[in-house]
Amino acid sequence: MSTEAATRRELSETTPLQPIDWLLLMVPGVVWGSSFYFIDIGLDSFAPGLITPMRVLFGCITLSLIPRARQTVPSQAWPQIVVLSLVWLVIPLTAFPFAEQHVSSSVTGMLNGATPLFVAVVASVIARRLPPGSQIFGLAIGFLGVVFIAMPSIRESSSSSFGVFLILGALVMYGFALNVAAPLQQLFGSLPVLFRAEIVAMLFLAPLGVYSLINNDRPFKWTAFAAMLALGVLGTAVAHYAMVTLSGRIGSTRASGSLYLMPAVSLALGVFVNNESVAPLAVLGSAIAVLGAYVLGRSKRLAPSETTA
Repeated sequence: MSTEAATRRELSETTPLQPIDWLLLMVPGVVWGSSFYFIDIGLDSFAPGLITPMRVLFGCITLSLIPRARQTVPSQAWPQIVVLSLVWLVIPLTAFPFAEQHVSSSVTGMLNGATPLFVAVVASVIARRLPPGSQIFGLAIGFLGVVFIAMPSIRESSSSSFGVFLILGALVMYGFALNVAAPLQQLFGSLPVLFRAEIVAMLFLAPLGVYSLINNDRPFKWTAFAAMLALGVLGTAVAHYAMVTLSGRIGSTRASGSLYLMPAVSLALGVFVNNESVAPLAVLGSAIAVLGAYVLGRSKRLAPSETTA
């Protein structure tokens, strides 16, 4: 990371939150908490391999309508944009529809509430320093919650275990994504970076989309199409834009606090709207994971004097 980018990152992580920051914190958590419900509805008509290409296509079209998204980005930024596209869009977004073939939307959303933990771990790896004790305590609490969420699904069947491992793999990718997104947004702006990342994602996803379209044998339903439209416009354009903007304004670790809302939103939609059954241990684990992420967010920033190289 360049000296300029490191300086920008340090300032963003210590600046007090403004009213607009609190608003931006709400958007991704609520929208992405709903996304797993939309995916479940979409799977009624579309094969798992079609879900991600469709949502990215709708998101890309939405961003293309905003003039600022088409502002130029220096050529030296493209390698990082390609990496961001892979770890934030292509890999994790492809994993979730396949995971929801094996686990409920509620469990998927609750596990995603642990994203701040993965962001913090990756940030420590990038900084090549162990977190201070207060952060390690928060991480320990949070990952205990992840174990509790996953345990009922893993015990259920090998199929459910596969779905859980897909979700955890996606969360690792998200840990890298938010740490890559923050300096890019600060240097080149949220919309240009996100728009180009989605264009790159479409290129990677096109073969999967074409293959899945040819082999899709699920009956078309307008409700499923509407869910895909909402998933693309809100989940892949609006929420990503809010998160990239927030990462640049207040730092990736604090921005990931938006995701504290995801488990509650996902659980409410899954249980009360989608009639899903959720194990009490998983609900308890979700609360513990959010508590761990909260403790992590309240702890001191990573400081050289408190860490081991």
